[in-house]
Amino acid sequence: MNVFVTGGAGYIGSACVEELLAAGNSVTVLDTLEEGHASAVDPRARFIRGNLGDASLVRQALKESQAEAVIHFGAHALVGESMTDPGKYFQNNVANGLQLLQASVEQGIKKFVFSSTCATYGPPEKVPMTEDIPQRPINPYGESKLMFEKMLRWYQEIYGMEFVAFRYFNAAGATERCGEHHRIETHLIPNVLRVALGQSSHCEIYGTDYPTPDGTCIRDYIHIVDLAQAHILALEPNKNGFFNLGNGEGYSVREVIQTCEQVSGRSIPTIEKPRRAGDPPRLVAASDKAKRELGWQPRFPKLEDIVRTAWRWHQDHPTGYLD
Repeated sequence: MNVFVTGGAGYIGSACVEELLAAGNSVTVLDTLEEGHASAVDPRARFIRGNLGDASLVRQALKESQAEAVIHFGAHALVGESMTDPGKYFQNNVANGLQLLQASVEQGIKKFVFSSTCATYGPPEKVPMTEDIPQRPINPYGESKLMFEKMLRWYQEIYGMEFVAFRYFNAAGATERCGEHHRIETHLIPNVLRVALGQSSHCEIYGTDYPTPDGTCIRDYIHIVDLAQAHILALEPNKNGFFNLGNGEGYSVREVIQTCEQVSGRSIPTIEKPRRAGDPPRLVAASDKAKRELGWQPRFPKLEDIVRTAWRWHQDHPTGYLD
């Protein structure tokens, strides 16, 4: 299948491109490189540097790639930044996304796979979180993703475009060639491993008085290869709808730090700080629907295995990608 991947130079997108190619697909990547890295793109893929806001470029790229499906990772994804610059998020994640969706319809593309987020839910009413709980995002990032989810539903109804929207929990881990290197790193595991590498003196724990066994927040971690495999399954005909992607197992901040210490064999000092506004005590996915309807089964369900792949990549790439 010819697959058009936006954001394919980013952390999750580059791993998905690698897995798509390994499965025998042809891949075209469109990325601005604002957050991604050219060297993260598998050399077997065709790479186009460009912005989703350039409607003529997007239409031409889709046409030349003879795309049969689109996988859309090309969104801004920093919650804090969305609270200070909401226009940036609505412009790219909604308006530019709409241009991609419209161009896909014009090119006759009948499958669209969307990288969404558990941030569309906001603070959950129950945990583990199922796909049918209310969606009440508390930041422009989550709101922008929810708006695009709603557009997908209407485009399916009106144009017959099949879509799958994956609501991610915490992506983590690495492949041999693809790892986590962000302009602004907000994710726990790479920040903890920076301490193990000697690049930071300590890691910070925000809140130690939550109603959890050790007082720190609990989150669900999922390996990027497992995420990528879900996207490949979503390309099959007659796969539709919204799906949570997580391991269904939650780990506290302290448990993640302890696991990083065990895997790296190094001490990781911590500093305790007050809670951050808006951080729920627990965010854990119920992924039964993805397993049942897509036949998805995580290959890296254990936190230790996820951290081990990340540690290996960061040791091999101590400064991340070179570009």
